[in-house]
Amino acid sequence: MKDQDPKNWRPATQAVRGGTRRSEMQETSEALFLTAGYVYDSAEQAEAAFQGEVEHAIYSRFSNPTVTMFEQRVAMLEGAAFCRAAATGMAAATASLMPCVRAGDRVVGSRALFGSCLYLLTDLLPRYGVETEVIDGTDLAEWERALSKPTQAVLVESPSNPGVQIVDIRRVAELTHAAGGKLVVDNAFATPILQRPLEMGADIIFHSSTKYIDGQGRTMGGCVMTNDEAFFNDELGPFMRNTGPTMSPFNAWVQLKGLEHLELRMARHCDNALALAQFLEGQSRITKVLYPGLPSHPQHALAMDQMSNGGGMLALDLAGGKEAAFRFLNGLKLIDISNNLGDAKSLATHPATTTHQRLSDEERAAVGITGGLVRLSVGLEDVNDLKADLEQALKQA
Repeated sequence: MKDQDPKNWRPATQAVRGGTRRSEMQETSEALFLTAGYVYDSAEQAEAAFQGEVEHAIYSRFSNPTVTMFEQRVAMLEGAAFCRAAATGMAAATASLMPCVRAGDRVVGSRALFGSCLYLLTDLLPRYGVETEVIDGTDLAEWERALSKPTQAVLVESPSNPGVQIVDIRRVAELTHAAGGKLVVDNAFATPILQRPLEMGADIIFHSSTKYIDGQGRTMGGCVMTNDEAFFNDELGPFMRNTGPTMSPFNAWVQLKGLEHLELRMARHCDNALALAQFLEGQSRITKVLYPGLPSHPQHALAMDQMSNGGGMLALDLAGGKEAAFRFLNGLKLIDISNNLGDAKSLATHPATTTHQRLSDEERAAVGITGGLVRLSVGLEDVNDLKADLEQALKQA
């Protein structure tokens, strides 16, 4: 008989069947439990439920059967023992970081982070007495210097948004642990299909499941995963329960459906992105193409060591700066202008004036966000149609 232990399933099977619980109706698709509360057979049962003496749903801010299925499935894909789903990716980012620190603690982050994650480090945490420092995440000497003194948490994003920079997760995990801290990794760009940071020493993983996990730009969501039972039970659990950044059951149900074909979609995203990156490298109006799967990427070897493929995100830098980037974006006919990513549809954005516009010119320059930089989330369309659209738009740049 074949081994039917879910832990031994391969990723494609985990993505389709992981965490599924059938009700008494024996439905084939996961049940959607649109309920805020639950009833009890007796006052004694309610008391026992609140005391944790019996397994019984209490309130959907705490747990919900549909959300639990989503949590178990995505945790299985990441190789995590524990997962909590959140309302958005930034809710997941906040829940990953805030329970790790207290006033007087220290946090170090890679400079190449999503703009709102940088806000957590540079604006929010210092208000509560947390010392923070941001460094060049690609420079191991910087990590060695920054983590030479006690540090409670480290935050990195690899590949990063928007310049697809790569952080050496294994080495940074070693340095973080030596400094007494936990390594928190934003794995949204790679997804668990391409990269599993917990296996490289990370302590906490989070995703904006709004992106590739949903995969069609429909619903918001996030998730936090860890193998650290004490952190999950004593820190993350109370934080989520009492602050309330809960994922809705409907969004969990939609994203369960997205997980079913995540592996198939990521293969197409990666194939299309590599083909477009190779095509764009030969274009005279472009000074630089950044894609981890290209040998020309400055960290290509590290990316291919940590990831099973190059991903679906790339960046291109146009020679004419912001004006050329705007002409290029406005010339696109098939590809949409949008600050979202991870969609089945290809999407392009200008980070300097959208996702990272709140940063100073110096801060943007430090992570390679120039006026000519365009981020491209490569979708599932026929790659020849995408090439044709990029080619005609470049003529207008």
